[in-house]
Amino acid sequence: MLTALRRARRSLPLGLRSDAVELLDGDSLSRAEIERNLVDLARLSLLPGGAGASVAGVRRLVGRRHDVRILDAGAGRGDLPIAFARHGWTTVAVDRHPEVLRVARRETAAEPRVEVVDADVRTLPFADHSFDVSHTSLLIHHLDPPGVVAALRELRRVARHGVVINDLRRGILPLVATALSVTALGGSHVTRNDAVVSARRAYTLDELDVLIGAAGLSVAWRSPPWMPRVVTAATATATGGA
Repeated sequence: MLTALRRARRSLPLGLRSDAVELLDGDSLSRAEIERNLVDLARLSLLPGGAGASVAGVRRLVGRRHDVRILDAGAGRGDLPIAFARHGWTTVAVDRHPEVLRVARRETAAEPRVEVVDADVRTLPFADHSFDVSHTSLLIHHLDPPGVVAALRELRRVARHGVVINDLRRGILPLVATALSVTALGGSHVTRNDAVVSARRAYTLDELDVLIGAAGLSVAWRSPPWMPRVVTAATATATGGA
């Protein structure tokens, strides 16, 4: 606990969003380092606010339906698409990182309800309303504000019912909780570094709501806002934005 608090203090102030770059967003990591990081992220998604909260967000938009088609932006290790498949949902997961795509394809190869595609969330190669719901987990904080708006507009465009956003929120308590979680569950130095950087790069909920509105969306439901990771289900506004 004391180590986490010391890390948090070194990371302050948190009033402004950090522009530090995560190791995973660079080009210096080995294949083995990326693999270990993705394993850690999949393990952390089992915590409250992870996969279960994303499922709850999707449920808020589609109810108890089983014939659901999801666009998942930020494939990771494929753990979220696999979690969706357990509910009978089909998922197309997109990512741009070659090693992430390789791992996601390998991990989801035995799941016929999951397809992994090389695509940029800001310029999706899918027709309007191709999916029931768009979803993204731990991706938004990687993008600058114009990138977030571009991504959310695309996610809104391809989804009939709305967009589910699962991400960290910025603040001292989320930062400490994130540091504690990766200390306990993160075996990779990449995870331990990037988790703290991610918590500093994250948007506050007020900031996220402004970006959601700029993308032509409005908040329809939100998981407990005091959690380090918060899930937001958003639907298109009447005008749909620019």
